[in-house]
Amino acid sequence: MTMIPLRPDALELYDTTLRDGARQTGISLTVHDRIRMLGQIDSLGVGFIEGGSPGATPLDKEFFAQAAHVPLRSASLVAFGPIRR
Repeated sequence: MTMIPLRPDALELYDTTLRDGARQTGISLTVHDRIRMLGQIDSLGVGFIEGGSPGATPLDKEFFAQAAHVPLRSASLVAFGPIRR
C-alpha cells in the first residue's frame, strides 16, 4: 500500500453514497448502476469512495469484483467494516 502525504491544509472527502445512499427507502441500485456511479463520483475528485461491505450481500460481492477493474483517476475504493464496542 502506498501512502500519499497530504498537505497540512488539504481536505480529503470520504463518500458513502454507494453504501448509505443505496440503502434509502425506494432506492434499488444494480451493480451496473453502482459501477457507473463509482466513475461519476471519482470524476468529482473525491479521495475515498466507500463501496459497501464486500462479504455482506451477493450484490456487494459482485460490485467489488467488477469495481476492481475500473480505473479510478483520483479516488481510492474502500470497504465498510463494522466494529464492535
